[in-house]
Amino acid sequence: MLISRKREAFTLIELLVVIAIITVLTGLLLPAVQKVREAANRMSCQNNLKQWGLALHGYESTTGNFPSLGDYPQAGVGVSWSMTARLLPFVEQENLQKMANFALPYSDPANAAVTRFRIPTLICPSEINARERIDGGLIYYPGNYVANAGTWMVFSPQNPGMGTGMFRPNHRNRMADILDGSSQTLGLSEVKAFTPYLRDGGSPATLGTAMPATPDAIASFSQGNFKTDSGHTEWVDARVHHSGFTTTFTPNTKVPYTNGGILYDTDFTSSREGRSATLPTYAAITSRSYHTGGVNSLFMDGSVRFISNSISRPTWQAMGTNQGGEVIQD
Repeated sequence: MLISRKREAFTLIELLVVIAIITVLTGLLLPAVQKVREAANRMSCQNNLKQWGLALHGYESTTGNFPSLGDYPQAGVGVSWSMTARLLPFVEQENLQKMANFALPYSDPANAAVTRFRIPTLICPSEINARERIDGGLIYYPGNYVANAGTWMVFSPQNPGMGTGMFRPNHRNRMADILDGSSQTLGLSEVKAFTPYLRDGGSPATLGTAMPATPDAIASFSQGNFKTDSGHTEWVDARVHHSGFTTTFTPNTKVPYTNGGILYDTDFTSSREGRSATLPTYAAITSRSYHTGGVNSLFMDGSVRFISNSISRPTWQAMGTNQGGEVIQD
């Protein structure tokens, strides 16, 4: 005699309880996974910076000096290939450099294959905007590791080599010029791609203008025109808003500017290098990253350190000079 057994099934309540438990466990696990992923990204980012540190020292050993931030006609206008472009052979990109026609501007169509090239070691794994940008019919690619251009004053057409940064337009420092100590002098640091920025207001228009005391003070300078998302999008362009940073403000400082009812975190350039035969370039180009709490930075001794957002402004600015004679206290 066959006995029929009724098969029991989950009740709706039991199913809901199981789903709730899975949801809770997922919620607990996700932050841990994200934390591990970010730790891996940060380490990969540091390794990228170390590669560029080796490239800088390889360049200096070969040529006797470090590259300039850019080379512009003295007391004239023009564009310049970036420091990154000069370092390509030292990051295993010699073939890419051979493709570049340095006798022509980087923006010439003949250089289209170079401007759009994605250099893997120039992109932080945490960057959310690692994508192409189209401008003037050419495609450009961003870079997250840029040169220390000093604290505030970047370039003067009449006084080439002025500035306080390790890297300056129309000027090449040597290892012997790092009077503050290579372990205390910034070389490169991180920036975010597609940064909004104010440019070409022509103010400050004279040398010696004091840097702004607070981020809000940027609004006191003539603001020129506003670009919502094009800063640090062209690794081939030597201008500081594409290939540099300044230590005007500490890492990840919010520099507010409202446009069209939208509040932006911006950079500022008074006059783009090579755009005027008379106006100096003052710039507040903040080092930023998607890492929690700070940025990765390369120092001129080749070391890479994670710099906290809480670093004091005087210390950060002291690290931004190579001949300032400051005493680093933090």
